[in-house]
Formats: sequence, C-alpha cells, structure tokens
Amino acid sequence: MNEQQLRGLFVPVVAPFLPDGELDLDSYRHYVGSLLKEDIQGIVVHGTTGESPAVSWEEARLLFDVAREAMGDAALPILIGTGTNDTRETVRRTEDARRFGADGALVVVPYYSRPTQAGILEHFRHAAAAGLPVVVYEIPSRTGVRLTPETAMSILSLDGVIGMKDSTGDIRLLRELNRLGNVKPVLCGDDSLLLPMLSEGSAGGILASANAYTGRFLEVLSLMKENRTEDAAARFEELLPYIRLVFRESNPSPVKWLLAREGRIACDRTRLPLVGISEGLKLELEGYRSVLSGS
Repeated sequence: MNEQQLRGLFVPVVAPFLPDGELDLDSYRHYVGSLLKEDIQGIVVHGTTGESPAVSWEEARLLFDVAREAMGDAALPILIGTGTNDTRETVRRTEDARRFGADGALVVVPYYSRPTQAGILEHFRHAAAAGLPVVVYEIPSRTGVRLTPETAMSILSLDGVIGMKDSTGDIRLLRELNRLGNVKPVLCGDDSLLLPMLSEGSAGGILASANAYTGRFLEVLSLMKENRTEDAAARFEELLPYIRLVFRESNPSPVKWLLAREGRIACDRTRLPLVGISEGLKLELEGYRSVLSGS
C-alpha cells in the first residue's frame, strides 16, 4: 500500500459477536460483503470500532483473514490496528501483520504511559521499520497525550509512514501540518469534522459512522472533489444529527445496534465493559432512520 491509496473513505469495521460473546464470523462475512457494495476505498480491522481492547490479536488475525476472503476479486486495501502502548509488542504485531498479508498498519500514539514527544517519535521509528506501511493514529482523548505539529511532522517524514488518521477533535493540527509542508495524506478521524477537514485538504476519512448511510458519506466526498462545496455542505448537514447521535454513547455500541437493526449482523452484542445502548438512543436513531428513508 502506498500514499496514493490512502485516500477517500475507509470504514473501520465492527467485530460481531454471538450472544455468548464469541466471534460471529458468519455475520462478519455478510457484513463485510455489504460494505463492498459501496465505492469505499478500504477497511480497517481491529481498530477502536472493532473493540480492539477486548479482541485478542489471534482473533484479529482471524477477522482479517475472513475480511480478505469476503473481498474476493475486489481486493481493497485492509489496514489492521497493530498499535499498543508497548513498542516491542507493536513491532511484533506489525511484523506479523506484514507476514499474513495486511496492506498497512494503523498504529495509535502510545496510550496510558504518557510518553514524551521524543518517546513517541522513537515508538513510530521502530514501528515504521517493521516493513509494513504505517498510518499514524492521533487521538489524544483516548491516549492522554497530544502530538505537537513538529513531532507529527517528524513522524510523517519517516520512511514507512504513509499518512495519518487525525482524531484530535479540531482542524488545528491539519492546518499546522499544511503550514510545515506535509505532503502525506491526513484522513479525518473525527466524523463530525469531515467537511471542514476536507476543506483544509484532508485526503478523506476513516469514519465509524459511515458503517451506516455509507453512500451519503461517499456523496459528500465526491461533491467536495468536484468543488461543489455548497452541495457537499447541504448533504453533510443532513448527516450531522446522525453523527452526533451515533457518538452519544460509547463507540461502537450505537453502530452495532444500527447494523443489527438493518440485518447486517445478527445481534448488537459488545464485550464488557461496553454494553448495549439505551432505549432512548434507540428511539432517536430509529427516528433518524425514518427521516432519511423519506428523503
């Protein structure tokens, strides 16, 4: 995978479970196949939306294999989350992912340990040397640390790093990277900021909410690519209430409920400590579905 392929819409997939909490591979195969009916550019396995903290690396490998099989001739790029807060384990997983055929690794900034900027840079230097293209995942709300623009630029300058998923919650980092001369793709990872980030030169998005209404997100991207900014803004305004609802409770519980409601997975089971969504949120999401079905 190269920088030119890290553009457009990547969908981070859920990990469907049976009622007993084990992987539901039949649902997963059907669900991945349904995503491939849309003009997405790739998927992400074993990210936050895939409940990576509660899914073992062995299970992640199985989910990757089933996704690749479900793709058949489509053969879209598959990124797999290999990042941990242990550099040696991150390198081991990234090397393993290269051996079993992943197209790239999504590597989160090390969490919980709160390393210095120098430590974060060294973490990515080691990950990038593992032989698999690396996409940096910056999400300070979960990691407890925030990259400075200078550190982010240094990481993006490493051989083997092909781009970044920016989930900082604003557009300041993207603007600073542009000012510093970054040429590698930055994908929006904060769904509600898709339109402003595209306006600032983002190459696309890795968007959990795009598991549902995928075509509408693709339409926004297409309209922006055609410089039809007013039309894109109008379409995005229609999606914003949904995006806000789907992140009101912990991701991916709302997304899983929607996928189950649409029959794309068998049930909305999550693994503890995540639980199913509230009855109130179900009603609001159902109301939004009704509004969209009439538009």
